[in-house]
Amino acid sequence: MTLPVEKQNSSLMRAMFHQIAPRYDFITRVFSYGMDTRWKRTLMKEARLPDKPLVLDLASGTGDFSLLIRDQYPGARPVATDLTERMLALARQRGVELAVCSDACLLPFPDGVFDCVAIGYGLRNFPDLEKAAAEIARVTRPGGVFASLDFFLPANALWRTLYLGYLYAQGAFWGLLLHGRARTYTYIPDSLTSFVSISAFSRLLQAAGYRSVSQRGFLMGGIGLHWAAKEE
Repeated sequence: MTLPVEKQNSSLMRAMFHQIAPRYDFITRVFSYGMDTRWKRTLMKEARLPDKPLVLDLASGTGDFSLLIRDQYPGARPVATDLTERMLALARQRGVELAVCSDACLLPFPDGVFDCVAIGYGLRNFPDLEKAAAEIARVTRPGGVFASLDFFLPANALWRTLYLGYLYAQGAFWGLLLHGRARTYTYIPDSLTSFVSISAFSRLLQAAGYRSVSQRGFLMGGIGLHWAAKEE
C-alpha cells in the first residue's frame, strides 16, 4: 500500500494545510453537505465527559472541537494542537485560548494527563496510524475517552468506488476553483485509499488498549464516529 507523498513528508503536509487553512472550514461543510457540525455535536455530546474536563483537540485545524467542547461542557479546558501554525493562528482568532503546534505521533504532553482526546478529520493524515493511536493512548488518563470523526473506506466495494469517485470530482472542482490546483483537495480521497474501514479502526483501538469501543457510520460507511474508553 503506497502512502500519498504528503503523508510521507511532514513538510509537504504542513505546506498543504498552510495553503488551505483559510478555506478549511468551508471545505469541511461542503464535503459533508452541511452535516459536519451536527456530527461533531453528536460526537462530543455522547462522549459523556466528566465535569471540567481537560481535553486535547488533536489535529485541531481552526479549533472547531475546542469551541464546541467549551460550549457543551462548562468549565472544560480544551488544548488545541495541530501540525500547522497557520491553522492554530486562525483558531486563536476564533477564541481558542490554548494552542500548541505539534506532531500527533510525538505529542509534547505527559502520560495520562487528558480526560479526553478528540479528533476530527485528522486520522487519515497520520503516516503511522498505529503509532498515533499508541501516542493518543499514552496521553489519555486511565478511564479517559477517545472520540473521533473522520472519513473511512466503505466496506461495500461498489459504494467504495462510487464514494471515492465522488470525492475526487468534488476535490478537483473545489481545488481548481479555490486554489488553481486540483490536488489540493483530491488529496482527501487519495488519503482514503491507504486508510481503513470504520470496523477496522475499532479493532485497532481495542489493540491499543481501549475498551467499550463503539462506532456509528454515516454515508454508508464513508463517515464514522468512534468513542472508546482507555483501560483503567
